[in-house]
Amino acid sequence: MIATSPTQPISSGPVSVEPPLPILDLSRLDGPAAGRALFLSELRAAIRRFGAFYVTGHGVGQDVLDGAFALSRRFFDLPERDKLAIEMVHSPHFRGYTRAGWERTRGRADWREQVDIGSERPTLPAGPDAPAWARLQGPNQWPDALPELRPAVLGLQDALTDVTTRLLRGVALAIGQPEDAFDTIVAGAPTQLVKLIRYPGHDTTREEGVSGQGVGPHKDSGLLTLVLQHEQSGLQAETADGWVDVPPIPGTFVVNAGELLELATDGYFRAAVHQVVTPAAGIDRLSIAFFLGARLDVRVPVLPLPPDLAAEARGPERDPDNPLLRNVGENSLKSRLRSHPDVAQRHYADLLAATA
Repeated sequence: MIATSPTQPISSGPVSVEPPLPILDLSRLDGPAAGRALFLSELRAAIRRFGAFYVTGHGVGQDVLDGAFALSRRFFDLPERDKLAIEMVHSPHFRGYTRAGWERTRGRADWREQVDIGSERPTLPAGPDAPAWARLQGPNQWPDALPELRPAVLGLQDALTDVTTRLLRGVALAIGQPEDAFDTIVAGAPTQLVKLIRYPGHDTTREEGVSGQGVGPHKDSGLLTLVLQHEQSGLQAETADGWVDVPPIPGTFVVNAGELLELATDGYFRAAVHQVVTPAAGIDRLSIAFFLGARLDVRVPVLPLPPDLAAEARGPERDPDNPLLRNVGENSLKSRLRSHPDVAQRHYADLLAATA
């Protein structure tokens, strides 16, 4: 799900106090022609310049969001034994709970606890001819101590999939493609992942060995990500002017472009580089992230951009520590193995031995 990109170290220094990203109203996509055309132009400019933006007019009710955050809080308030009962290390599909400090970004520990919930699909057949990425598909782990979590999160996943699919149609139109241009790689069984996340507060000036890395600088490995922020800020985006705060704005989601969109546009769009700064001691931060990617069994094509846009395509970013792979399953597995070394050791030891 997450892959990394080289950038400057995380910092808790001065950042912009104003929202640095454009705010776009998705409802304009279905409005009058003039407003729709302006929306598409603004959408293209926002992703081209920042790789990210705020979206409003998404149609997900505040009651749904309030309920999701309330359940998230209840999950993280469970006794540790109940959370560890669904620890991710038990799942070859990288589903379940991760303790603070157990996920890695560019080899450094991320100070957040989280639960990963993907599409509810059956395990794919195993065998010598099955690709390694086939192990990514399978059922979720659900906490017995909070049975309400399953229907609520799967319902939220459906709603956020609808929002992200609408956004993808807008992205396609904004770069001169048919609105269903991404359907060939998404329709049927897209990669879907909901992350419920809690960032515990820390006094990084007093606690030895604790950095300000809630999650380190990275790109997301899918097409588009929606970030639902609660009340506490901490998300930052890398821009041409450096790191800037991306604070919560009521009624909005933050949208990040991912690596697959960078590949599909031959670098005309670049995936957003972002990070989260650890909250201060005595404060925690809740967020919910939703990742939409292509089907695991497809290769990402290069879209035939109009000549004026194609002339501005820079090609995908080249990073020897994070190569972007057009095979979706391979790109997703690459990110998961490096982010969760405990799962990799337990369930993918054969791959690690083969590459040692």
